[in-house]
Amino acid sequence: MTDQRPCSATAGHTPDDALTGYHVHAVDGEVGKIGAHSADLGPHHAVVHTGLPLLGKDVVIPSEAVSGIDHAARTKDQVKAAPVFDEEQYLGDPRYRDQLGGTRGSGH
Repeated sequence: MTDQRPCSATAGHTPDDALTGYHVHAVDGEVGKIGAHSADLGPHHAVVHTGLPLLGKDVVIPSEAVSGIDHAARTKDQVKAAPVFDEEQYLGDPRYRDQLGGTRGSGH
């Protein structure tokens, strides 16, 4: 390892953030969730629970391997409860666009 910077220097994490339960993704898919003991290891490492809750195992990864933290991530239930997107209304009603935060005009 060449650089032992804490995660906060590279991924938007501050020492006060509770990351237990955050999903961990590798370049080829999800590998697990941040385990409860990560805070015990300090800022240079994270415990990741891989596999099923009772059948998986805990592994330690260096915090330099973390490229980002998505504090705005949503649960499946939150996504399912989100408003349905109406393309016709989006393209034709500037007020609807403003509600959604869009900037696209009515043309294509």
